[in-house]
Amino acid sequence: MKNQKFIPEGWNSTHKIYTDEQLKEAKENSTILEGTIKRLDKNNAYINLGKDKTGIIPKEELGIYNKSNKYVQFKVEEIKNNTYILSRKAVQKDSLNWALNELKDGEMVKGIVRNIKPYGAFVEIGSGTVGLLHIEDISKARMKTPEERLKIGQKIPVVIKNINKVEKKFNLSYKEILGTWQDNIKEFKEGQTVQGIVREIAKGNKGIFIELKPNLVGMAEYQKDLEYGQKVNVYIKRIIPEKEKIKLIIK
Repeated sequence: MKNQKFIPEGWNSTHKIYTDEQLKEAKENSTILEGTIKRLDKNNAYINLGKDKTGIIPKEELGIYNKSNKYVQFKVEEIKNNTYILSRKAVQKDSLNWALNELKDGEMVKGIVRNIKPYGAFVEIGSGTVGLLHIEDISKARMKTPEERLKIGQKIPVVIKNINKVEKKFNLSYKEILGTWQDNIKEFKEGQTVQGIVREIAKGNKGIFIELKPNLVGMAEYQKDLEYGQKVNVYIKRIIPEKEKIKLIIK
């Protein structure tokens, strides 16, 4: 993962204290800073800049904001009578331009999970720019909800799956991070008994998929008394590398 020009808000999770001189220089140089929100009202967000210093982000300069995140990145737009007027929207605009024009399909970036829906998770990849991590791209082992793997606020690396420059949307993937079938199978061998997790049932009850690792799934004979998510001990009967298949027996 190369040095990332824009990182998610709160990635470093540190409260910064700024001097008057630092804030003046940031205004002159259009430098991006980060702070924590002290409070919100219907007109403004109030940012803790340090001892006896508060910055104000007017509502129209706040941009799209997720209340689960207390950190915000901003630029100093004005200094009036020791009051600092800030803009988060200006940073988001720069971040979106970077993501649309500089990120490439297949590139790995830092991300923070901001929201979870039944169909996937929304992950911030830099300064308020968010992409969709669809449930099918979280792992090869299928699941009923993304919350089985992810939680809001979790820091994860993600891969840029594709970018829709017209709609300004980003599709992300996490399963590439979890290793290939060949990488994961190295931990297992035929004749071994290991613990797995019951996942989906094959069509026509022809078998049941057992997760050995998030990116490694084997199949055992169907048993009606098993429940989704149940932990079971399985015997590895056969590993077929050329087909990337594992035959299991439930103990």
